[in-house]
Amino acid sequence: MPEERHSYEGSEGSGGTRYAHNSPYRIPAPPYDDEDADNVLLPLHKRRNILRRRFNMESNTAKMLLLLAALVVGSLFYRFWKTEKAMNMPWTPDPGSRLFSERPLLPPVESAFLASGNFELPLRTKGRDIVDQKGHRFKLASVNWYGASDELFIPGGLDVRHRNDIAAMIRTLGFNSVRMPYSDEMVMLNPHILPHLLTANPDLIGLRALDIFEAVVDSLTEAGIAVIINDHITSATWCCGADPCDAGWANDHLGPLCRVKQTEDEWIEHWETVMARFVNNPLVIGADLRNEVRGVWGTMTWDRWATAAERAGNALLKMNPDWLIVVGGTESSNDLAGAGERPVKLDVDNRVVYSAHVYAWSGWGSMGGRYAKRSYPSFVKSMRHNWGYLVEGNLAPVWIGEFGAPDKPSEGDANYWQNLMRYLKAIDADFGYWAINPRKPRQNEKESYALVEDDWATPVLDYRMKDMTELIRV
Repeated sequence: MPEERHSYEGSEGSGGTRYAHNSPYRIPAPPYDDEDADNVLLPLHKRRNILRRRFNMESNTAKMLLLLAALVVGSLFYRFWKTEKAMNMPWTPDPGSRLFSERPLLPPVESAFLASGNFELPLRTKGRDIVDQKGHRFKLASVNWYGASDELFIPGGLDVRHRNDIAAMIRTLGFNSVRMPYSDEMVMLNPHILPHLLTANPDLIGLRALDIFEAVVDSLTEAGIAVIINDHITSATWCCGADPCDAGWANDHLGPLCRVKQTEDEWIEHWETVMARFVNNPLVIGADLRNEVRGVWGTMTWDRWATAAERAGNALLKMNPDWLIVVGGTESSNDLAGAGERPVKLDVDNRVVYSAHVYAWSGWGSMGGRYAKRSYPSFVKSMRHNWGYLVEGNLAPVWIGEFGAPDKPSEGDANYWQNLMRYLKAIDADFGYWAINPRKPRQNEKESYALVEDDWATPVLDYRMKDMTELIRV
């Protein structure tokens, strides 16, 4: 049977569509223009040249688009690099900070201490404030003294200076309260502490970790300083990394992944073990239930955490109904936005104090970026969304339980610090600086956020202490 040849010249369908002759499927003819029709009749090598020219034109267009995209990406990267470089430039202290460092530290405000006789215990909450039985505000002007939550299981500095002297020094700096972190592993193991870690406290040699923790707390309260105990981390190590086993109060859902395992019931039991030692100490005023709750990759919901906090808080209030129960935000204690619609409710009224942490690197991943590079209006907007609305709206107390900056700050550090101080002073906030310690426990690494020198006696009188002195006296 002779081969059928199909032509694309000929009949038109409805609407003027051209169809190929001799096709049983009425295939539309290719939409050639007149030039294309002429090109079909050209020799093969000429048609190939035309196709090459067309292909080159398309390639050139693609190259132009790629070049444009590269320029856009490059300019964004350059802008980011330039901003980061500017933020990392060393900051020169302002004249006020330099003058502060050359003068003696002001004496503490004695009337700000619970043991001054100006307050009638126990404390409770009223609106945005912590108040005594007469309604007088007690403002938390706190500092963190860490170490019991780390690998050595004891507060730092006990090999350098007696605990009573450290407590007296903290009072001299003007702080009326101390946040004392512990790890759940410390409670589980309660190990004997090596003697060389206690050389300045020989009366503690031979004791276990919990005994030493209690002795340090007693030294603080005997100096008239209020204490808030803090469950900082499950594993005894520096907090906080990416380990999902320490991202919340319980980790039993992670199975064999975690070196130190803990259920929610065990977490509460550990709290009861620690706080049983302080039931009769009136200056141990509260329990900060968990440090920087975040879940795996920031997945912790506020409702889940608030529900667990209510369980733990009610268990502790059965031991002592006068304790304040401190509940930090999610997202590493940054976010208390959910507390407005879903507040923490305990069996004893007026006992909930919320807590937020604010650092230069906080805010990462958000549209506004890290706090190191934000303008003051952008910073305040974030603070108000996260927790400031509770204070400004007179809804509940918020204690900024952790914030801090290095002794040699960059421009970004200084920008964050100045914005934070401006806002905390404006709202007269309760605060807790991180930290007093001059050294980190594990490898005796220098702590750039420290407020004292290695002798645990000489204060670092720089821009940080200047601003906190002003905060105390607002």
